[in-house]
Amino acid sequence: MASSTSFPAPRSRSRKPVGKVADWFRQVLSKTSKKLSDSTESTSSDVSQPRSKDNPPPLGLSSAVSPNSPSTYVGASSSSGSSGRWSKDYDVCVCHSEEDLVAAQELVSYLEGSAASLRCFLQLRDSTPGGAIVSELCHALSSSHCRVLLITPGFLQDPWCKYQMLQALSEAPGAEGRTIPLMSGLTRAAYPAELRFMYFVDGRGPDGGFHQVKEAVMRYLQTIS
Repeated sequence: MASSTSFPAPRSRSRKPVGKVADWFRQVLSKTSKKLSDSTESTSSDVSQPRSKDNPPPLGLSSAVSPNSPSTYVGASSSSGSSGRWSKDYDVCVCHSEEDLVAAQELVSYLEGSAASLRCFLQLRDSTPGGAIVSELCHALSSSHCRVLLITPGFLQDPWCKYQMLQALSEAPGAEGRTIPLMSGLTRAAYPAELRFMYFVDGRGPDGGFHQVKEAVMRYLQTIS
């Protein structure tokens, strides 16, 4: 009788490694889902909660200009402090020839000594020593509200006086009351053609027309105050 050979029964595969792998996947998925949940909660809390003053939102186009926010323009506050009469260094610039210096000094003394205490620019007195004549004349005109042209025979013959007259007209051709011609020692026919559209003050009166000049300057200063 043939002997039967017995083979060992096949060993069943161990399920232990598979269980470990499954546990490892479950742990990884659990950690990942927890991170995602925490990230979502933190994001939603940032959106829902308003930002504090210590941590303002970044500046963008919508927050750069607010219709309710006051203007912070630096020039607005600085210019408001020097407006009207005090926006310029002088109230009056007296333009005259060299031979009319005495008459110009008398006019300046009258204007500065009046109750209005007008601030006057007199070329030989107030020009910067060593300064160029052209730049000094232009600075005097631009730094004064009004310009009094002391028109005499010497004024018409002085090229610097004519330069000042033309410069004054070019700076403010439409500003009524800024340029005040004062005629002295001339007939009406000698009145400069460049000033034909302006009334002049007649200097043949008892005070040389000084009072009328002062009143004209005061009227202009009132318009800018």
